[in-house]
Order: sequence, then structure tokens, then C-alpha cells
Amino acid sequence: MDPMPSIIDLDDPDWDPFTTPRDGDVRDPYPKIAQMSREAPVHEVNYRAIFDVVPFTGHSQEKHFSVFGYDPIAKLLLMPEVFSNEAFKETLGKSFGRSISTMDPPEHSRYRRIFQKAFLPQVVAKWGDEVVSPVVDKLMANFAHRGSADLVQEFTVHYPFQVIYAQLGLPPAEAPVFHKLAVAQTLSQVGIEQGFEATEKLGVYFQKLVDYRRKNSDIDIVTHLSSVEVDGEKLPDEIVVSFLRQLVNAGGDTTFRATSILLTGLLRNPDQLAALREDRALLPRAIDEALRWDGPVTNTFRMTTQDTEIEGTKIPAHSVINVVLGSANRDPSKFDNPDQFDIMRPQGKYRHLGFATGPHVCIGQHLARLEMTRAVNAILDGLPNLRLDPDKPEPDIRGCMMRVPEHLHVLFDPA
Repeated sequence: MDPMPSIIDLDDPDWDPFTTPRDGDVRDPYPKIAQMSREAPVHEVNYRAIFDVVPFTGHSQEKHFSVFGYDPIAKLLLMPEVFSNEAFKETLGKSFGRSISTMDPPEHSRYRRIFQKAFLPQVVAKWGDEVVSPVVDKLMANFAHRGSADLVQEFTVHYPFQVIYAQLGLPPAEAPVFHKLAVAQTLSQVGIEQGFEATEKLGVYFQKLVDYRRKNSDIDIVTHLSSVEVDGEKLPDEIVVSFLRQLVNAGGDTTFRATSILLTGLLRNPDQLAALREDRALLPRAIDEALRWDGPVTNTFRMTTQDTEIEGTKIPAHSVINVVLGSANRDPSKFDNPDQFDIMRPQGKYRHLGFATGPHVCIGQHLARLEMTRAVNAILDGLPNLRLDPDKPEPDIRGCMMRVPEHLHVLFDPA
């Protein structure tokens, strides 16, 4: 058997992407979002500029419009022929290459149906016992006996990435370097040199891994993606490699953020935490409420393919549309008391847009729900009398686009 390829660290191995700012020190963007939504559904402004956060490096010459409110956002996400994902070529494309997130139908539809075979609910369900639960149990064993923990730094920031390592069949010893490069590659979007270096090194590594798995098949997602077919069509290597680059971000980073926010909402509301502990059937509702209340991504992008209008505002062709998902998810015309985290919220006819909607609805949503479900159940089962640590700072969710608390200090009865 050929030797498995190894991942190469950054030229400066001491450089730390985890402490490099990329999304600003914005504590609560929602009052400003609500204000702008009340004023008008469309504003000619770059979303990041609203909060004085460093803009992404691309599309500096195009006009930027930010769209607020549930109805206009849901409508435009269902119109890829007018609102194109080409906008992501200058952001995600820099980090991940030729990703399906940068494509529009019919090309996007053709490749997505192949990828979907790897993320069908029945496929994802098998990963629960085989992959997700062992990772969760291993991480919790490090602190369950202690009676205190930082659930972000000791748990949520690690577990979705370690699930991906297991899915990829990577050697555990390479996990720290892999995690570092996975986070670093996203920094290319704000022009940081090490971000481009990480993107290049992950691309080389994943191509070697695809070649290796074709010769040495295993039961892992790389082997599956390098061989899966739909109607006789396989995925080109370039598309497989870009997907693997993005999987680390979409499957790891956003799940870490969503789980951290869910736990924050529950711990800030002990009555809801107690209700969930007693009735686990509430967990799907709790997950959806966290994704609505403070989803890990408050804004996404599209580009207009032609002159158009949104709610009476004329938008020129080749304009960048900042789609403020956080505004849709807190639209008071759709959700009562939208700023309140409430897992008992009546189930209405409007679904949150935390996973977006339309042809680019999150392909990994079943895996994200599975990971969040397994993590929260394990915490409720393994950390009795869980509560916030009154002697430590309360969790503080920050970021204008990518939201997460840096710490989540808790106490519990030791195992």
C-alpha cells in the first residue's frame, strides 16, 4: 500500500489564525439591522461597512446593496437566474477554488445532485454512532470529572472539525495542523497572506488524498466523492478538491458557531434548559430557534445578472446584493418577539432562513442537525446541574457576519 500523503504546515508554524480578526468586534448587530429594516427594505451599502468591519477583497468596483426583511430575501433566494452566486467567486472562490457555491443552475444543479448522494438523511444517520458520538464522548471525557469547563474552548470549537477528520479518515496526529489550515484559508477573503498559503497547501493535500484513496479505497467521504456517479457522470477532481476545502469550513466552522449559540441561549434561559432536559422531543425546536435567533451566518451574497428591482428600488446589473439573513430571521411580521430566544415558540408557517432556501439551501443541514443533536444530548446527559459559572464573564456572542461567543464558562456536578 502506498504511503498516505501528509499535510504541510504553514511556513511560519507559530502563526495563529484563531486570534486573527476577520469579522470585527461587533457585539450585537441586530438593533442596527432592525433600524435599517424599518427605514427601507433596500439600502445602497456594503453590509460589512455598516459596522466598520474590513470589507472582503473583491467586488470593490461594483455597487453594493443590502436587502432586509423576510419576504424580499426569500423571494430573491428563489431567483438564481437574476440573483447569481457568481458573487462568491471573489470570496469563497479565493478560499476554496471552483466550489459549487460559486455556481448557478444548470451547472450547479448537475454537480449538487452528485454531492447530495453523500449527504442523504439515511447516509448521515449512520455517521451518528460511527463518527459523531465517539468524538463527542472523547472530548467530554477531558472535563466531565472536573465540575467546570469552557464549553466553547474545550468542546464546541473542536468537535465538528474532529467529526470531519474522521469522515476524511485523517491520522489524528495531523488534526491540529489540518484545523489551523482550515481556519486560515478563510482569511484569504480579507487579504491575509497566510490565508492564500493555506488555500494552496490544502488544495495540494486534497488532490494527493483523492489520488491515494482511488488506489487504496476506504469507507470515507473522500473515497465516496472520488468514485460516486449520477447518470454515469463522476465529479471532476477540481470540484472534489474544492468541496473538501469547503466542507471543513461549512461543516466545521458554522456547526461550531451554531452549537455554541444554542448552548448560550439555553444557559441564559435556565427554565428552557430544564424543559429540554426533561423532554428531549423539544431539541429539534431548540436547534431551529437557535438558527433563527442568532444564526452563525447573518449575511450572504448574490450578484445581479441584469437590471432589476427589489421592493421598488432599481438595482443595476452586476451589483453585489448583501442578503441580510439575520433580518429575515428576526422579522417581526413573521416571528413574535423576534429578539427573544424561545424554544417554546409556536410553530408558524414561516421557517427560519438559517440554512438559506432555494437551490443553494445548505447541503449539509442534515449533518449539522445530527451533530448539534448528539452534542446537546451528551451535554445534558453527562453534565448534571449544568449552569453558567457566576464567577466568570457571561457568554458574549460577537461578530457582524459570523457569530459566536469566545467562551462559555459553566459549572456542573462532576461525573
